[in-house]
Amino acid sequence: MDKTYSPQNIEQRLYEHWEQAGYFRPSQQGPSYCIMIPPPNVTGSLHMGHAFQHTLMDTLVRYKRMDGYNALWQVGTDHAGIATQMVVERKLAAQGLDRHTLGRERFIERVWDWKAESGGTITQQMRRLGDSVDWDRERFTMDDGLSKAVQEVFVRLFEDDLIYRGKRLVNWDPKLKTAISDLEVENKESQGSLWHLRYPLADGATTADGKSYLVVATTRPETMLGDAAVAVHPEDERYQALHGKFIELPLTGRRIPIIVDDYVDQEFGSGCVKITPAHDFNDYDIGKRHNLPLINILSDDAHILANAEVFDLKGQPRTDVATALPQAFAGLERFAARKAVVQALDDADLLEKIEKHDNKVPYGDRSGVVIEPFLTDQWYVRVAPLAETATKAVEDGEIQFVPKQYENMYFSWMRDIQDWCISRQLWWGHRIPAWYDADGNVYVGRSEAEVRAKHDIAEHVTLTQDNDVLDTWFSSALWTFSTLGWPEETDDLKTFHPTDVLVTGFDIIFFWVARMIMMTMHFLKDEHGKPQVPFKTVYVTGLIRDEQGNKMSKSKGNVIDPLDMIDGIELDQLVEKRTSNLMQEKLAQQIAKRTQNEFPQGISAHGTDALRFTLAALASTGRDINWDMKRLEGYRNFCNKLWNASRYVLMNTESHDCGLEVSEDALELSLADQWIIERFNMTVKQFRHALDTYRFDHAASIAYEFTWNQFCDWYLELTKPVLLSGTPAQQRGTRRTLVTVLEQLLRLLHPLLPFITEEIWQRVAEVAGTHADTIMNQAYPQEQPTRFAQAQDDMEWLKQVIVGIRNIRGEMDLSPNKSLPVLIANADDTAQRRLEQNESFLAALAKLESITFLTSTDDAPASATALVGRMEIHIPMAGLIDKDAELSRLAKAIEKAQGDLQRVSGKLQNENFVSRAPAEVIAKEREKQAEAEETLRQLQQQHARILEL
Repeated sequence: MDKTYSPQNIEQRLYEHWEQAGYFRPSQQGPSYCIMIPPPNVTGSLHMGHAFQHTLMDTLVRYKRMDGYNALWQVGTDHAGIATQMVVERKLAAQGLDRHTLGRERFIERVWDWKAESGGTITQQMRRLGDSVDWDRERFTMDDGLSKAVQEVFVRLFEDDLIYRGKRLVNWDPKLKTAISDLEVENKESQGSLWHLRYPLADGATTADGKSYLVVATTRPETMLGDAAVAVHPEDERYQALHGKFIELPLTGRRIPIIVDDYVDQEFGSGCVKITPAHDFNDYDIGKRHNLPLINILSDDAHILANAEVFDLKGQPRTDVATALPQAFAGLERFAARKAVVQALDDADLLEKIEKHDNKVPYGDRSGVVIEPFLTDQWYVRVAPLAETATKAVEDGEIQFVPKQYENMYFSWMRDIQDWCISRQLWWGHRIPAWYDADGNVYVGRSEAEVRAKHDIAEHVTLTQDNDVLDTWFSSALWTFSTLGWPEETDDLKTFHPTDVLVTGFDIIFFWVARMIMMTMHFLKDEHGKPQVPFKTVYVTGLIRDEQGNKMSKSKGNVIDPLDMIDGIELDQLVEKRTSNLMQEKLAQQIAKRTQNEFPQGISAHGTDALRFTLAALASTGRDINWDMKRLEGYRNFCNKLWNASRYVLMNTESHDCGLEVSEDALELSLADQWIIERFNMTVKQFRHALDTYRFDHAASIAYEFTWNQFCDWYLELTKPVLLSGTPAQQRGTRRTLVTVLEQLLRLLHPLLPFITEEIWQRVAEVAGTHADTIMNQAYPQEQPTRFAQAQDDMEWLKQVIVGIRNIRGEMDLSPNKSLPVLIANADDTAQRRLEQNESFLAALAKLESITFLTSTDDAPASATALVGRMEIHIPMAGLIDKDAELSRLAKAIEKAQGDLQRVSGKLQNENFVSRAPAEVIAKEREKQAEAEETLRQLQQQHARILEL
């Protein structure tokens, strides 16, 4: 092995070998285990959220693969409708083209060309993370198999009356001219205005205080052109006499009714609310309750129409409402129209006042423009029947959420679910399998040929396919079964479905997780006809934030690319990376300065394993994570520690007799050998439990504690006296223990640290007599029956003795190389046996020249003292220590012992505690009190001895 651990020399080489050798494929043996990757956008690049979730998934898959499961980690990417279309449209714009110039067919060809050329960035980055996905099964949400599944689902849902077309209010992006999902809407705090408008009462009506108008307040005055009513609260005494009366809507010449509705807040503004059902989601609901007309005043690019479009609640045109809009506003962009409407109202003395007002404004996360609630024809899924079944699956425990509290989030969404708008006005995506004839009749089918055959439509009748595509979430909702070959009854589907665990973020529980459950349970049934769940467990992760707890974002300049932590990056490159696409020069300068302060030397290379171990160590279930560069550096050191320890083992076992040909019973194992075997066995049990319960943070802590503290710091040191001066039989036993425990430890650590463990294991396996190409196909360590319980107890006791002596050295500033005489008092038979049997260990690790047993503490000279239980360890001070320093140390120890005694005595003097606590608890407290009293007595006695010097 190289003297220095260099991850850059091993990681890519090993991954290429793994992939080419096919080690990531299912073994086709043992029980099945399957994880579906949340398909990253084909346009994307790896960010910390990916790195975090992929680390956890890969840890689980590698663990199960080694544990004898037929393990599949299904890989694939999402076509990411809007995001991908925008990327390609920007590339076309740079060439002076647009998609309309090309036409739909040629534009789609350009998208596929771009996907082939640049769309696989994230899959290459996944390889750098060590993701052991089966690349042979890589899927894409627009490939032929998944397209077939999407068509099948759409047609069947339509035939089941669960898909329909209707005119409803949607989030509309006027720049992209498409409906978007709530997840694609970013609500931003904005300082705006609240306009108070006067609406004249009709037919000479007046308010209770004699006014001939009502005042309504709005943040969007231009929408008043589409008002259908003014609402007041039914119990608002100011407007009791106006119920059922009318308003003369300013600027429009229309009369609109005054309605009553509990939705109105009497305390806000005047207590009167303008109702615009076609331009506000809350108003839309009120409009449904009162059968109001839907008056749309905007074009699809958010300009004022010359004539409004008026519909009833079923989306049918209404002819009883005037459609003409003031020509002065026709064609104006919405925000220009806002200014013009306000000015016109002011000129007509209908502007009461303007107030500053902070509110949240919805923006499209892709286009960056303000989103409009907009009335359009869209396709919808009637989800309530699907949600009922999906909710019951979680209620009945068929699907478990980890952490469990996310079930409440799931239930709250599912029990108040609205129909799902699945159509998008894009060209890139799954085109809706619906065709229209010249009369507007709609026909749904898997192909035009099927539609013609099913409905007996002659060839000369022109049919036109719907131009819309499906929401990206529609195809990804089928991910667990479409990737396995559905609608065909494939062997993969029978073997790997239901899948086992889904690792995902809390933000898409509704958008993706819930929809997968609904779709899967509707379309897949088990052999008994019972709806099949898509997965058994949903492990929900939090967000990764920066070290100050802020969300990572490009605009904040606090994003850290996981690949930069793996490979390292120079400061100037990091600054360029963080500022290159920022439009505001001042912001770019601020981010550059912050980056220079945060990383004055840039970011050094840490390797993939250190990054993975850090992510696992921070993975406290469901909570957001504050990134910690110091932890990353610490785990890089952990990898170094493992590397150096392995070099020590190999140097002492290669080309030596390690006793591998004989049974362990024929070997002479030292106490340290027996102890580390037993300690490792306990570690296996704890580590497996941590992974089985998704406590990756606990698993990392357990692995770190055993590897660094027990194996490296203790056991390797304990082997040195045996290897130096033990008998051949003892040396053989220790060498065998060294190599077998290390080999098993590497297997235990492999799911978390795949690269370094594989590289070391290839050398260790040779010594251990294991002949295999890769560690990942080796059996995962299992807990074994306890064999060396006494060795465990003896060694832990001896460690206390060694630590006690080392502490005295440190406190007395004694050289670690100076051999010390030790006097032992109050040693019972067990303690004396332990000391006598392990004198060589103590001499080597505690650097002792002799051990002498005292018959009484009175025989001890003035000494520095440590306690192990009731046993006293004395190191004579004559010529060794600073008297004043030792008195100071003892004074502090006495103060602490007095505090301990006071606490336990206070508890036992508390009648309330003594009367209520169980007898065994009180007995335990009395035992603590006796120990505290004895410790204090010994310390005071030692203090008195030193004073006499």
